[in-house]
Parts: sequence; structure tokens; C-alpha cells
Amino acid sequence: MSHEVPVLDALPRERLGTRYAKRLRTKGQLPAVIYGHGSQPTPVSVDEKTMLSALRRGLHVFEIKVNGGTSETCLVKELQFGWLGDNVIHVDLTRVNLDEEVTVSVALNFIGVPESAKRIGAVLTHDISELELRCKVRDIPESIRVDLTNMVGDIMTVAQLKLAAGLTAVSNPHFALARVVLVLEEATGEAATTGAVAAEPEVLTAKKEDPAAAAGDDKKADKKK
Repeated sequence: MSHEVPVLDALPRERLGTRYAKRLRTKGQLPAVIYGHGSQPTPVSVDEKTMLSALRRGLHVFEIKVNGGTSETCLVKELQFGWLGDNVIHVDLTRVNLDEEVTVSVALNFIGVPESAKRIGAVLTHDISELELRCKVRDIPESIRVDLTNMVGDIMTVAQLKLAAGLTAVSNPHFALARVVLVLEEATGEAATTGAVAAEPEVLTAKKEDPAAAAGDDKKADKKK
């Protein structure tokens, strides 16, 4: 890791349950549990603002000090979100050492525009936003840079991504990271269809003469004579 592992102070949680967890969050504390390395799960709480700020930066590893004691290296294992899915309400942490190999999901940072996306009617799409990696804890990157400038053709797959030494992609190598889709033909087809629909009312609204009504008008004319 090229970044420094942040140190977080944690407090033990004596009471568990949804109601007490909600009380902690109203006080700016984020409920968490520390697992792993043969020790009993340890329910704790950490400063919510500090933890969320680190998570947004793509950090995965923390030094956790429980009640001012000895710090433990912990990896973020799972995040629990609220029912709207827009806020973190609980964090699962697991004890690790820096030379331990782990599997983590790391955010992708797309840069550049491929030549194939500069064509008329071409749209560049990113199929996935994270990549699953296998590496040592010390080598976990905050994000993975994906340079699309040298992308060949209309699709870039996981297998074509150049990763730093020590990083191995666990995701399917055939998954598309990005692709270029042409929408010109589809738009032309829609225009043709629209034109046909616009022309149709002229035929539908043309007045058609009723033969029976015309015959009736002729009989009336003969009687008048």
C-alpha cells in the first residue's frame, strides 16, 4: 500500500440490538464488529465521520485501537446499508496481518477516451465500477486506474487490464470493463418510423364516400324532378 494505514479509536459496545445501534448513530458513532484470528467477535463503535471519509477514499485497512489498547490491523469485510441503500449503518471488520493474502473489491477509475468512441453515433459505457482482486493486505490499492486511451476495438475486458505486480484479478477475465456502442443506426430507424407515423394520418383522415348514401341522394333528386 502506498498510503498510510489510518488509526481509529474504538469503544466497546456493551449493549447490542437495533435500538442501541440507532442511539449510537445519533451520537455520531458507527456500530461495528471485529472478527477473526481465533478471537471472539468484538462489538465496537467508531467515529462515523472518520470511518465514512476513509471509505469514500477507497481505504480498506485500518489500525483499530479498542478503548485505548493495543492496535489491531483490520480489513473492512462487509458494509451494511440502511433500507434506502444510501447510508452505511454497520461495518464488519476482520483481523489480518499485512502479509496475508485476501480477496477485496476495488473501485475502478476510468480515464481517457478511446478512438472508437469518437465516431459519430458512438457511446462509451462502463459495465462495472469495481474489480475483485486477490493480493496481500499491504498491496491493496485505493482504486485501479483504467486508461481507455489505448483501448483496441469496441470492448475492453478484465483480461486486457494491466495490473500492478502482486495484484491478481479474481473477476471473470471475459467481463467487459468498458465498451463502445453505436446508436446511429438505431436513431436512423427511429426517424424513419416517426416519418411513417407522421404521414399516416393523411390517409386515415381522408373522407370516403358511402355508396349507399350516394344512391339515396340520387333517388331524392329523381323524386324532386
